[in-house]
Amino acid sequence: MKKINFSVLLVLGLLASTQSFAQYVPDKGTKLLNAGVGIGGYGIGLGYNSGVALGASLEFGIMKNLTVGGFVDYRRLSYSGITGISGDGISYFYVGARGSYHFNELLNLSTDKADLYVGLGLGYLGVSGSYYTGYSGGAGGIILPLHLGGRYFFNETVGGFAELGSGVAPLKLGVTFKL
Repeated sequence: MKKINFSVLLVLGLLASTQSFAQYVPDKGTKLLNAGVGIGGYGIGLGYNSGVALGASLEFGIMKNLTVGGFVDYRRLSYSGITGISGDGISYFYVGARGSYHFNELLNLSTDKADLYVGLGLGYLGVSGSYYTGYSGGAGGIILPLHLGGRYFFNETVGGFAELGSGVAPLKLGVTFKL
């Protein structure tokens, strides 16, 4: 957990220290496509490997500093415990809507390369599993995920992002495209 906290502070510090002449402010008509992988996760240390979490989101600017959109995430955890039988594991499928407030202007960050944001979503998380005993089943439910993130744009259309939040992985890292 200390590694994740340090990583988040480092990313946010780098984003905040970037100097430029303009300020990045999402506005009506802004379109952002994010694709990334999840880092860390649930079940690690309980006989499950971390699996790869994959996710994507699409955001639309509806007004100054406010974006809304949708997301989809997937993760498969394989069981590597006592049985060692392949195919045992748990799958997570997560889909929903999200909104983000971008607070560069509020913090008076003078950069057009960084974007800091916080948000809330409404989603459905489905979980299914199969086990060496022959049992397989699933469950699901509605959740309200929170997220805190930052982006750094390398040029006018491509950037990287780091995002903390609830979902199929506690930390997502990936690429952002301005459309």
